[in-house]
Amino acid sequence: MKLFIAGHNGMVGGALVRRFQAEAGVELILRSRQELDLTDQAAVRAFYAAEKPDVAIIAAAKVGGIHANNTYPADFLFDNLAIAANCIHGAWQGGVRRVLFLGSSCIYPKHAPQPMPEDCLLTGPLEPTNEAYAIAKIAGLKLCQFYRQQHGVLFHSAMPTNLYGPGDNYHPQNSHVLPALIRRFHEARESGLAEVTAWGTGSPKREFLHVDDLADACAFLLRQDNPPDWINVGTGTDVSIRELTEKVAAVTGFTGKITWDATKPDGTPRKLMDVGKLTTLGWRARIDLDEGLRRTYASFLAEQVAGALRG
Repeated sequence: MKLFIAGHNGMVGGALVRRFQAEAGVELILRSRQELDLTDQAAVRAFYAAEKPDVAIIAAAKVGGIHANNTYPADFLFDNLAIAANCIHGAWQGGVRRVLFLGSSCIYPKHAPQPMPEDCLLTGPLEPTNEAYAIAKIAGLKLCQFYRQQHGVLFHSAMPTNLYGPGDNYHPQNSHVLPALIRRFHEARESGLAEVTAWGTGSPKREFLHVDDLADACAFLLRQDNPPDWINVGTGTDVSIRELTEKVAAVTGFTGKITWDATKPDGTPRKLMDVGKLTTLGWRARIDLDEGLRRTYASFLAEQVAGALRG
């Protein structure tokens, strides 16, 4: 099987490379952003024509936290729409027999039922702070659904929950909550700070999936003969931001005081995926949060020493 992994240098793409390097009979096709601009339709079409992959996993995306999404919404919408359209349409033109498109839990409405089932898609307004990114991901999901419906190709999608793990982005402003906490508590311990102030009350609950579990779920989905058009991928469990913060402080060795600034926004009270469909098919996450945090902090330290830390 010739497998194209779009976005292999990102956190998700890196996990997919680790997972499929271990698979017998899989030939990986990889291109860096410098080698192939996925927002360039002609370049993507030429790539598919030349390489003729059997399967493509679309893990490439322009990503960032709340600050980045709020500040650059046009960039997030355009770049992610272009990547999805070019990679999916190009795959169909190039005769790729199977595409797995990776989306995000942010595709679901801001006030979706908890846990969020797949069929709540497009039943209400999106969270405004990442609406641009979500619209692009919904478009990619729908492209796969409709190419499958109209052309009979096996194009389908997976919607992962909040991800973390090796290769994450630790940028002070543009990273997601978990890597931001890792960096903050690591630097606080290194600096000998006695206290760290966290935003909000700590009461919101979030779900976190180790990126190696997502890669395993992708391999599982590619073995399914008739997968759903899109399916949630998560742990089915969540944790409060307060508990997460305390876990990160412990794993980084920070022993000072944590105070909470309740004047700062909390965000959505809860975001949990309904993973019943995937569980019924026979897949469950294996890496619990405590083990995942230990692995991730170890990789953070290794990436820092190697000068390879993103952000």
